[in-house]
Amino acid sequence: MNDRLAFEALCAELAALRQDLHAHPEIAFREERTSALVAERLAALGLEVDRGLAGTGVVGTLRRGEGGTIGLRADMDALPLDEQTGLGYASRHEGLMHACGHDGHAAMLLGAATWLARHGGFRGTCHFVFQPAEENLAGGKRMVEEGLFERFPMDAIFGLHNWPGIEAGFMGVRSGPVMASADFFELRICGTGGHAAYPHRARDPIVAAAQIVNAWQTLVSRSCDPLAAAVISVTRIRGGTTDNVIPDRVTLGGTVRSFDEAVRQGIEQGMRRMADGIAAAHEVVVTLDYERRYRSTVNDQAAAAVALSAMERVVGSERIVRDLPPTMGAEDFGWMLAACPGAYVMLGNGTQGAHGRALHNPGYDFNDAVIGVGVRYWVELVRKALPED
Repeated sequence: MNDRLAFEALCAELAALRQDLHAHPEIAFREERTSALVAERLAALGLEVDRGLAGTGVVGTLRRGEGGTIGLRADMDALPLDEQTGLGYASRHEGLMHACGHDGHAAMLLGAATWLARHGGFRGTCHFVFQPAEENLAGGKRMVEEGLFERFPMDAIFGLHNWPGIEAGFMGVRSGPVMASADFFELRICGTGGHAAYPHRARDPIVAAAQIVNAWQTLVSRSCDPLAAAVISVTRIRGGTTDNVIPDRVTLGGTVRSFDEAVRQGIEQGMRRMADGIAAAHEVVVTLDYERRYRSTVNDQAAAAVALSAMERVVGSERIVRDLPPTMGAEDFGWMLAACPGAYVMLGNGTQGAHGRALHNPGYDFNDAVIGVGVRYWVELVRKALPED
């Protein structure tokens, strides 16, 4: 079988694997079946396989003589979401769904490991990093904290995400910020409840909450540099049980997004300052829990150039979205890039139907037609980063 037919056969096998993963989604830190499947396939290829980083993480190592060392990373977890695709391989687990394409990411990286193990074409060491818990729980951060780069030293690490809205077969890359940091907050406002007919006898946490929500928005419009992007979104408000009772407490929650660490710090300080000041004015007590869960994802210039060179080889210059606009979405790959230089790129998933639906949508599906593009990109990237000559 020639290389073209062999590659087509591999892509067909990977599509079947991807659909199997799609039918058996597992959420953060519970990717037991997925992790076992990945480890089994890597071992069958003759790679060194290490399991257990961040619980269900897997690292496969392929060595081809002396040379540099790079890492390629894919995520494995699904989302707590009810699928509405009607596909024959739809999720068999109620309330769980691969709505972000991590099934495709894992399949493509396994494909790259397969092709490189069989055909080589590089000199050095490549680590294939399969990460758990990208969604919400920052499994990438945990892998770093548990010694990913101490146990597997790398010169650079690379990531890839499918991207609805970019045509299938196109790719995108940029230097600098790619995705925003993501902080999560919860503010508890404690007042004194009372009868709605006698508000002067209460200390109303709802009025304080309303003023805090409005005041926080001025941090972006009046305290941040207009050229420094930032978002404060209050996404939930809980308080009260009936119409004629002023509650004694209200809870606010939401997220803050930015690209710059100074902006990030300034927003957190401003949120605390405004909440305390409004609380004092209304004679209520506030407690703000603020978690810096995801760092911004920032591409190294040299690594992004290597990624671009691989893209040009795979899809051609006319199919590359250069200087891809950054997004306020977040990625815990940012924690890996903070510890090791690298680059994170986008692979077009399509613009129509399920393939064009936004990520985290119950009707979304990964586009199997782009599996070959993703595998070829990974292979070419390794060969560019670790040349035989």
